[in-house]
Amino acid sequence: MSKKPLVSSYCDITVQFYDLDPMCIVWHGNYVRFLEQARCVLLDKLDYNYNKMEASGYMWPIVDMRLKYVSSARFGDIIRVHTHLIEYENRLKINYEVVNLETGKVLTKAHTTQVAVEMSSQDMLFESPAIVFEKVETLLNG
Repeated sequence: MSKKPLVSSYCDITVQFYDLDPMCIVWHGNYVRFLEQARCVLLDKLDYNYNKMEASGYMWPIVDMRLKYVSSARFGDIIRVHTHLIEYENRLKINYEVVNLETGKVLTKAHTTQVAVEMSSQDMLFESPAIVFEKVETLLNG
């Protein structure tokens, strides 16, 4: 069962020739790049992108990533990557859905999990730092 998204955003991407594999569809590894691009849009919405994470003293490595390829994108397609923050208390868990903007067809479903690592000690935290709670709650409460 999927949790209700706390914060959502999206990013539109036009598939370029360099994204394709020899079968003229988007090479599966490029979806990771598309997810990263969309994740940055979501983190910007939270006002806690990678520069601000570092400035706050934390790194947020991805510790789990799962993708399910449903269909293929092709050259010139405009894809929309929907991002949904579904957990933030102990980790950042983000769900993704990649769709063909013209047809509405789902191309890929994915999720990533990131954990906080304190930069000074290199210790992984089992609870997100206070700044994450502040950023999410500020956005949720307007």
